[in-house]
Amino acid sequence: MVDAHRTFVIVGGGLAGAKAAETLRSAGFSGRVILIGDERDHPYERPPLSKGYLAGKEERDSVFVHETAWYAGADIELHLGQPVTVLNRDARSVELGDGTVIHYDKLLLATGAEPRRLDIPGTDLAGVHHLRRLAHSDRLRNVLAALGRDNGHLVIAGAGWIGLEVAAAARGYGAEVTVVEPEATPLHRVIGPELGQIFTDLHSDHGVRFHFGGRLTEIVGQDGMVLAVRTDDGEEHPAHDVLAAIGAAPRSALAEAAGLDIAPPAQGGGIAVDTSLRTSDPHIYAAGDVASVDRPGLGTRLRVEHWANALNGGPAAARAMLGQEVSYDRVPYFFSDQYDLGLEYSGWAPPGSYDQVVIRGDAGKRQFIAFWLRDGKVLAGMNVNVWDVTDTVQALIKAGQPVDPDALADPSVPLESLI
Repeated sequence: MVDAHRTFVIVGGGLAGAKAAETLRSAGFSGRVILIGDERDHPYERPPLSKGYLAGKEERDSVFVHETAWYAGADIELHLGQPVTVLNRDARSVELGDGTVIHYDKLLLATGAEPRRLDIPGTDLAGVHHLRRLAHSDRLRNVLAALGRDNGHLVIAGAGWIGLEVAAAARGYGAEVTVVEPEATPLHRVIGPELGQIFTDLHSDHGVRFHFGGRLTEIVGQDGMVLAVRTDDGEEHPAHDVLAAIGAAPRSALAEAAGLDIAPPAQGGGIAVDTSLRTSDPHIYAAGDVASVDRPGLGTRLRVEHWANALNGGPAAARAMLGQEVSYDRVPYFFSDQYDLGLEYSGWAPPGSYDQVVIRGDAGKRQFIAFWLRDGKVLAGMNVNVWDVTDTVQALIKAGQPVDPDALADPSVPLESLI
Protein backbone atom coordinates (compact mmCIF):
# COMPACT_ATOMS: atom_id res chain seq x y z
CA MET A 1 0.00 0.00 0.00
CA VAL A 2 1.40 3.43 -0.93
CA ASP A 3 1.97 5.86 1.92
CA ALA A 4 -0.70 8.29 0.75
CA HIS A 5 -3.37 5.67 1.46
CA ARG A 6 -2.10 4.72 4.92
CA THR A 7 -3.04 6.18 8.29
CA PHE A 8 -0.66 6.14 11.24
CA VAL A 9 -2.24 6.98 14.58
CA ILE A 10 -0.33 8.07 17.67
CA VAL A 11 -2.08 7.86 21.04
CA GLY A 12 -0.32 10.09 23.54
CA GLY A 13 0.37 13.79 23.38
CA GLY A 14 3.75 13.88 25.11
CA LEU A 15 7.34 14.09 23.92
CA ALA A 16 7.44 10.53 22.57
CA GLY A 17 4.30 11.01 20.50
CA ALA A 18 5.34 14.41 19.16
CA LYS A 19 8.82 13.24 18.17
CA ALA A 20 7.34 10.16 16.51
CA ALA A 21 5.06 12.38 14.41
CA GLU A 22 8.02 14.59 13.52
CA THR A 23 10.09 11.57 12.49
CA LEU A 24 7.36 10.16 10.27
CA ARG A 25 7.27 13.38 8.30
CA SER A 26 11.04 13.90 8.20
CA ALA A 27 11.40 10.31 6.91
CA GLY A 28 9.06 11.15 4.03
CA PHE A 29 5.84 9.45 5.12
CA SER A 30 3.05 11.09 3.09
CA GLY A 31 0.00 9.39 4.57
CA ARG A 32 -2.24 10.63 7.36
CA VAL A 33 -0.64 11.17 10.75
CA ILE A 34 -3.12 11.57 13.58
CA LEU A 35 -1.97 12.48 17.07
CA ILE A 36 -4.43 12.02 19.94
CA GLY A 37 -3.86 13.49 23.39
CA ASP A 38 -6.15 13.57 26.41
CA GLU A 39 -4.81 16.96 27.51
CA ARG A 40 -5.85 20.20 25.84
CA ASP A 41 -2.28 21.49 25.75
CA HIS A 42 -0.08 20.74 22.75
CA PRO A 43 2.66 18.15 23.37
CA TYR A 44 5.22 19.31 25.90
CA GLU A 45 8.35 18.12 27.68
CA ARG A 46 8.09 17.08 31.32
CA PRO A 47 11.49 17.95 32.89
CA PRO A 48 10.66 21.68 33.22
CA LEU A 49 7.55 20.75 35.24
CA SER A 50 9.74 19.91 38.24
CA LYS A 51 12.76 22.01 37.28
CA GLY A 52 12.98 25.35 35.49
CA TYR A 53 9.31 26.14 34.93
CA LEU A 54 8.25 25.08 38.42
CA ALA A 55 11.08 27.10 39.93
CA GLY A 56 9.96 30.23 38.07
CA LYS A 57 13.11 30.35 35.93
CA GLU A 58 11.47 29.45 32.59
CA GLU A 59 8.36 30.67 30.81
CA ARG A 60 5.43 28.37 30.16
CA ASP A 61 5.87 28.47 26.38
CA SER A 62 9.34 26.96 26.75
CA VAL A 63 7.95 23.53 27.66
CA PHE A 64 6.27 22.78 24.32
CA VAL A 65 7.92 20.39 21.87
CA HIS A 66 6.87 22.37 18.79
CA GLU A 67 5.26 25.71 18.15
CA THR A 68 1.52 25.41 17.64
CA ALA A 69 1.76 26.25 13.93
CA TRP A 70 4.18 23.40 13.31
CA TYR A 71 1.47 20.73 13.43
CA ALA A 72 -0.61 22.30 10.68
CA GLY A 73 2.52 22.95 8.65
CA ALA A 74 3.54 19.30 8.95
CA ASP A 75 -0.03 18.14 8.23
CA ILE A 76 -0.37 16.45 11.61
CA GLU A 77 -4.03 16.01 12.57
CA LEU A 78 -4.53 16.78 16.26
CA HIS A 79 -7.27 15.50 18.55
CA LEU A 80 -6.51 17.19 21.87
CA GLY A 81 -8.50 16.90 25.07
CA GLN A 82 -9.82 13.55 23.89
CA PRO A 83 -9.01 10.28 25.65
CA VAL A 84 -9.01 7.04 23.70
CA THR A 85 -11.58 4.81 25.39
CA VAL A 86 -11.51 1.70 23.19
CA LEU A 87 -8.81 0.00 21.14
CA ASN A 88 -10.35 -2.47 18.67
CA ARG A 89 -7.55 -4.58 17.26
CA ASP A 90 -9.79 -6.59 14.93
CA ALA A 91 -11.14 -3.45 13.26
CA ARG A 92 -7.81 -1.62 13.63
CA SER A 93 -9.53 1.34 15.15
CA VAL A 94 -9.59 3.51 18.25
CA GLU A 95 -12.64 5.19 19.73
CA LEU A 96 -12.41 8.59 21.41
CA GLY A 97 -14.35 9.82 24.39
CA ASP A 98 -16.77 11.72 22.17
CA GLY A 99 -17.56 8.57 20.15
CA THR A 100 -15.34 9.37 17.17
CA VAL A 101 -13.87 6.22 15.60
CA ILE A 102 -10.50 6.47 13.83
CA HIS A 103 -9.06 3.62 11.79
CA TYR A 104 -5.33 2.98 11.55
CA ASP A 105 -2.84 0.98 9.53
CA LYS A 106 -0.19 1.34 12.22
CA LEU A 107 -0.72 2.49 15.79
CA LEU A 108 1.75 3.88 18.33
CA LEU A 109 0.82 3.82 22.01
CA ALA A 110 2.73 6.55 23.85
CA THR A 111 0.32 6.93 26.74
CA GLY A 112 3.00 7.59 29.37
CA ALA A 113 2.55 7.08 33.09
CA GLU A 114 0.46 8.50 35.90
CA PRO A 115 1.41 9.42 39.46
CA ARG A 116 0.79 6.85 42.16
CA ARG A 117 -1.75 7.97 44.74
CA LEU A 118 -1.51 7.96 48.49
CA ASP A 119 -4.03 5.51 49.91
CA ILE A 120 -4.55 7.23 53.26
CA PRO A 121 -7.21 9.43 54.87
CA GLY A 122 -7.14 13.07 53.85
CA THR A 123 -6.10 12.79 50.22
CA ASP A 124 -9.31 14.58 49.16
CA LEU A 125 -8.20 17.82 50.81
CA ALA A 126 -7.57 20.84 48.60
CA GLY A 127 -3.89 21.08 49.51
CA VAL A 128 -2.88 17.61 48.28
CA HIS A 129 -0.96 17.65 45.00
CA HIS A 130 0.56 15.38 42.35
CA LEU A 131 3.03 16.35 39.66
CA ARG A 132 2.85 14.76 36.26
CA ARG A 133 1.05 17.14 33.91
CA LEU A 134 1.50 20.75 32.93
CA ALA A 135 -1.70 21.68 34.74
CA HIS A 136 -0.23 20.14 37.91
CA SER A 137 2.90 22.25 37.54
CA ASP A 138 0.85 25.39 36.85
CA ARG A 139 -1.00 24.86 40.10
CA LEU A 140 2.01 23.83 42.17
CA ARG A 141 4.05 26.79 40.98
CA ASN A 142 1.41 29.15 42.37
CA VAL A 143 1.22 27.10 45.58
CA LEU A 144 4.97 27.26 46.17
CA ALA A 145 5.04 31.00 45.57
CA ALA A 146 2.22 31.47 48.09
CA LEU A 147 3.93 29.23 50.66
CA GLY A 148 7.08 31.28 50.28
CA ARG A 149 5.24 34.54 50.82
CA ASP A 150 3.29 33.26 53.82
CA ASN A 151 6.05 31.23 55.48
CA GLY A 152 4.01 28.11 54.70
CA HIS A 153 5.03 24.49 54.97
CA LEU A 154 5.14 21.83 52.25
CA VAL A 155 5.39 18.14 53.12
CA ILE A 156 6.65 15.87 50.34
CA ALA A 157 5.96 12.14 50.47
CA GLY A 158 8.90 10.49 48.72
CA ALA A 159 12.57 11.38 48.27
CA GLY A 160 12.91 10.35 44.63
CA TRP A 161 13.92 12.67 41.81
CA ILE A 162 10.58 14.46 41.62
CA GLY A 163 10.39 14.89 45.39
CA LEU A 164 13.90 16.32 45.61
CA GLU A 165 13.51 18.63 42.62
CA VAL A 166 10.27 20.01 44.02
CA ALA A 167 11.95 20.43 47.41
CA ALA A 168 14.66 22.51 45.76
CA ALA A 169 12.10 24.62 43.89
CA ALA A 170 10.06 25.14 47.07
CA ARG A 171 13.10 26.30 49.02
CA GLY A 172 13.85 28.70 46.18
CA TYR A 173 10.50 30.36 46.87
CA GLY A 174 11.22 30.39 50.61
CA ALA A 175 8.73 27.68 51.63
CA GLU A 176 9.42 25.40 54.58
CA VAL A 177 9.90 21.81 53.42
CA THR A 178 9.77 18.42 55.10
CA VAL A 179 10.40 15.25 53.10
CA VAL A 180 9.04 11.94 54.43
CA GLU A 181 10.84 8.91 53.02
CA PRO A 182 10.52 5.24 54.13
CA GLU A 183 14.13 4.39 53.21
CA ALA A 184 17.21 5.54 55.12
CA THR A 185 18.42 7.84 52.35
CA PRO A 186 16.99 9.65 49.33
CA LEU A 187 16.97 7.91 45.94
CA HIS A 188 17.61 4.53 47.50
CA ARG A 189 16.12 2.53 44.62
CA VAL A 190 18.10 4.44 42.01
CA ILE A 191 21.57 5.13 43.39
CA GLY A 192 21.60 3.04 46.56
CA PRO A 193 22.62 4.07 50.07
CA GLU A 194 26.23 4.80 49.16
CA LEU A 195 25.36 8.04 47.34
CA GLY A 196 22.12 8.91 49.08
CA GLN A 197 23.81 10.74 51.95
CA ILE A 198 25.17 13.31 49.50
CA PHE A 199 21.62 14.35 48.66
CA THR A 200 20.61 14.33 52.31
CA ASP A 201 23.44 16.76 53.03
CA LEU A 202 22.70 18.88 49.96
CA HIS A 203 19.08 19.48 50.90
CA SER A 204 19.77 19.77 54.60
CA ASP A 205 22.28 22.51 53.82
CA HIS A 206 19.43 24.36 52.09
CA GLY A 207 17.03 24.00 54.99
CA VAL A 208 15.03 20.90 54.02
CA ARG A 209 14.04 18.63 56.89
CA PHE A 210 13.99 14.87 56.34
CA HIS A 211 11.95 12.24 58.14
CA PHE A 212 13.49 8.91 57.16
CA GLY A 213 12.10 5.49 57.97
CA GLY A 214 8.47 6.60 57.98
CA ARG A 215 5.40 6.66 55.76
CA LEU A 216 2.43 8.99 55.77
CA THR A 217 -0.62 7.43 57.40
CA GLU A 218 -2.96 10.44 57.49
CA ILE A 219 -3.30 13.97 56.19
CA VAL A 220 -5.07 16.02 58.82
CA GLY A 221 -7.33 18.85 57.74
CA GLN A 222 -10.09 21.19 58.73
CA ASP A 223 -12.68 22.92 56.54
CA GLY A 224 -11.16 21.19 53.51
CA MET A 225 -7.64 22.55 54.15
CA VAL A 226 -4.46 20.69 55.13
CA LEU A 227 -3.17 21.26 58.66
CA ALA A 228 -0.63 18.48 59.28
CA VAL A 229 0.50 14.98 58.36
CA ARG A 230 1.01 11.93 60.52
CA THR A 231 3.45 9.08 59.97
CA ASP A 232 3.40 5.41 60.92
CA ASP A 233 5.95 5.95 63.69
CA GLY A 234 3.70 8.37 65.53
CA GLU A 235 5.23 11.64 64.35
CA GLU A 236 3.17 14.66 63.28
CA HIS A 237 4.45 17.40 60.98
CA PRO A 238 2.80 20.74 60.26
CA ALA A 239 1.73 21.21 56.65
CA HIS A 240 -0.26 23.60 54.51
CA ASP A 241 0.23 21.54 51.34
CA VAL A 242 1.30 17.97 50.59
CA LEU A 243 2.92 16.59 47.45
CA ALA A 244 2.65 12.85 46.75
CA ALA A 245 5.90 11.97 44.95
CA ILE A 246 5.83 8.20 45.41
CA GLY A 247 6.44 7.14 41.83
CA ALA A 248 4.45 6.60 38.67
CA ALA A 249 2.56 3.69 37.10
CA PRO A 250 2.44 2.98 33.35
CA ARG A 251 -0.82 3.93 31.66
CA SER A 252 -1.30 0.52 30.07
CA ALA A 253 -5.02 -0.08 30.78
CA LEU A 254 -6.02 0.56 27.16
CA ALA A 255 -3.48 -1.97 25.89
CA GLU A 256 -4.39 -4.49 28.57
CA ALA A 257 -8.10 -4.26 27.76
CA ALA A 258 -7.25 -4.90 24.10
CA GLY A 259 -5.36 -8.07 24.99
CA LEU A 260 -1.82 -6.88 24.30
CA ASP A 261 0.99 -8.51 26.27
CA ILE A 262 1.83 -6.67 29.49
CA ALA A 263 5.13 -6.93 31.35
CA PRO A 264 4.99 -8.41 34.87
CA PRO A 265 5.06 -6.06 37.87
CA ALA A 266 8.52 -7.33 38.81
CA GLN A 267 9.79 -5.76 35.58
CA GLY A 268 7.95 -2.50 36.12
CA GLY A 269 4.78 -3.39 34.22
CA GLY A 270 3.97 -1.54 31.02
CA ILE A 271 3.29 -2.70 27.48
CA ALA A 272 5.67 -5.49 26.47
CA VAL A 273 7.54 -4.69 23.25
CA ASP A 274 10.40 -6.31 21.39
CA THR A 275 13.67 -4.62 20.46
CA SER A 276 11.92 -2.81 17.59
CA LEU A 277 9.28 -1.45 20.02
CA ARG A 278 6.59 -3.66 18.45
CA THR A 279 3.91 -5.09 20.73
CA SER A 280 2.39 -8.57 20.55
CA ASP A 281 0.20 -7.15 17.75
CA PRO A 282 2.36 -6.55 14.62
CA HIS A 283 0.39 -3.41 13.75
CA ILE A 284 0.85 -1.75 17.16
CA TYR A 285 3.97 -0.22 18.72
CA ALA A 286 4.68 1.41 22.07
CA ALA A 287 7.25 3.95 23.22
CA GLY A 288 8.13 6.17 26.14
CA ASP A 289 7.21 5.63 29.78
CA VAL A 290 4.58 2.98 29.00
CA ALA A 291 6.86 0.67 27.01
CA SER A 292 8.66 -2.28 28.61
CA VAL A 293 11.45 -3.01 26.15
CA ASP A 294 13.10 -6.40 25.74
CA ARG A 295 16.80 -5.84 26.49
CA PRO A 296 18.67 -9.10 25.74
CA GLY A 297 21.96 -7.50 26.74
CA LEU A 298 20.62 -6.91 30.25
CA GLY A 299 18.77 -10.20 30.44
CA THR A 300 15.49 -8.51 31.31
CA ARG A 301 12.81 -6.12 30.20
CA LEU A 302 13.31 -2.48 31.09
CA ARG A 303 10.76 0.30 31.45
CA VAL A 304 12.36 3.72 31.71
CA GLU A 305 10.49 6.84 32.84
CA HIS A 306 12.93 9.51 31.72
CA TRP A 307 13.06 12.31 29.17
CA ALA A 308 15.74 10.74 26.97
CA ASN A 309 13.69 7.56 26.58
CA ALA A 310 10.75 9.55 25.21
CA LEU A 311 13.04 11.72 23.08
CA ASN A 312 14.69 8.72 21.43
CA GLY A 313 12.00 6.06 21.75
CA GLY A 314 9.34 7.98 19.82
CA PRO A 315 11.53 8.36 16.70
CA ALA A 316 12.72 4.75 16.94
CA ALA A 317 9.13 3.51 17.00
CA ALA A 318 8.26 5.73 14.03
CA ARG A 319 11.10 4.27 12.00
CA ALA A 320 9.98 0.75 12.90
CA MET A 321 6.42 1.60 11.83
CA LEU A 322 7.87 2.61 8.46
CA GLY A 323 9.47 -0.81 8.10
CA GLN A 324 13.02 0.20 8.91
CA GLU A 325 15.34 -2.06 10.93
CA VAL A 326 15.31 -0.87 14.53
CA SER A 327 17.04 -2.26 17.61
CA TYR A 328 16.32 0.02 20.54
CA ASP A 329 19.15 -0.57 23.00
CA ARG A 330 20.18 2.91 24.08
CA VAL A 331 21.84 3.30 27.45
CA PRO A 332 19.24 4.77 29.85
CA TYR A 333 19.99 8.40 30.66
CA PHE A 334 18.52 11.16 32.79
CA PHE A 335 19.56 14.45 34.34
CA SER A 336 18.61 16.47 37.39
CA ASP A 337 19.17 20.00 38.68
CA GLN A 338 18.90 20.79 42.40
CA TYR A 339 20.18 24.14 43.73
CA ASP A 340 23.77 24.46 42.45
CA LEU A 341 24.08 20.73 41.77
CA GLY A 342 23.63 19.34 38.29
CA LEU A 343 24.02 15.72 37.36
CA GLU A 344 23.69 13.22 34.55
CA TYR A 345 23.13 9.51 35.12
CA SER A 346 23.70 6.80 32.53
CA GLY A 347 23.03 3.09 32.82
CA TRP A 348 20.98 0.84 35.04
CA ALA A 349 22.19 -0.37 38.45
CA PRO A 350 19.39 -0.90 40.96
CA PRO A 351 20.35 -1.97 44.50
CA GLY A 352 21.47 -5.59 44.50
CA SER A 353 22.77 -5.52 40.93
CA TYR A 354 26.23 -4.12 41.76
CA ASP A 355 29.01 -5.14 44.13
CA GLN A 356 31.16 -2.00 44.15
CA VAL A 357 30.82 1.77 43.96
CA VAL A 358 33.82 3.77 42.75
CA ILE A 359 34.12 7.54 43.23
CA ARG A 360 36.29 9.63 40.94
CA GLY A 361 36.76 13.17 42.25
CA ASP A 362 35.66 14.89 45.44
CA ALA A 363 32.26 13.75 46.68
CA GLY A 364 32.53 16.11 49.65
CA LYS A 365 32.67 19.09 47.30
CA ARG A 366 29.91 17.57 45.15
CA GLN A 367 32.12 17.45 42.08
CA PHE A 368 32.72 13.85 41.10
CA ILE A 369 31.76 10.87 38.96
CA ALA A 370 30.32 7.76 40.63
CA PHE A 371 30.47 4.36 38.98
CA TRP A 372 28.49 1.27 39.89
CA LEU A 373 30.32 -1.98 39.03
CA ARG A 374 29.68 -5.69 39.06
CA ASP A 375 32.60 -8.08 38.58
CA GLY A 376 34.62 -5.05 37.53
CA LYS A 377 32.23 -4.08 34.72
CA VAL A 378 30.66 -0.62 34.73
CA LEU A 379 26.88 -0.86 34.97
CA ALA A 380 26.13 2.83 35.49
CA GLY A 381 27.80 6.19 36.01
CA MET A 382 26.66 9.49 37.46
CA ASN A 383 28.59 12.70 36.83
CA VAL A 384 27.87 15.41 39.41
CA ASN A 385 28.96 18.94 38.49
CA VAL A 386 31.40 17.35 36.03
CA TRP A 387 30.52 17.88 32.39
CA ASP A 388 31.19 16.58 28.88
CA VAL A 389 31.82 13.01 30.04
CA THR A 390 28.48 11.34 29.31
CA ASP A 391 29.56 9.85 25.99
CA THR A 392 32.64 8.33 27.62
CA VAL A 393 30.66 6.99 30.58
CA GLN A 394 28.16 5.38 28.21
CA ALA A 395 31.01 3.91 26.14
CA LEU A 396 32.39 2.28 29.30
CA ILE A 397 28.98 0.78 30.00
CA LYS A 398 28.54 -0.47 26.44
CA ALA A 399 32.03 -2.01 26.36
CA GLY A 400 31.00 -4.48 29.06
CA GLN A 401 34.63 -5.20 29.96
CA PRO A 402 36.23 -5.29 33.42
CA VAL A 403 37.92 -2.03 34.38
CA ASP A 404 40.66 -1.48 36.97
CA PRO A 405 38.79 0.21 39.86
CA ASP A 406 41.91 2.08 40.99
CA ALA A 407 42.39 3.56 37.52
CA LEU A 408 38.69 4.37 37.35
CA ALA A 409 38.97 6.32 40.60
CA ASP A 410 42.13 8.19 39.59
CA PRO A 411 41.36 11.57 37.94
CA SER A 412 44.84 11.60 36.40
CA VAL A 413 43.94 8.57 34.28
CA PRO A 414 41.92 9.65 31.22
CA LEU A 415 38.55 7.92 31.20
CA GLU A 416 38.88 7.33 27.47
CA SER A 417 41.93 5.14 28.08
CA LEU A 418 39.82 2.67 30.08
CA ILE A 419 37.42 1.83 27.28
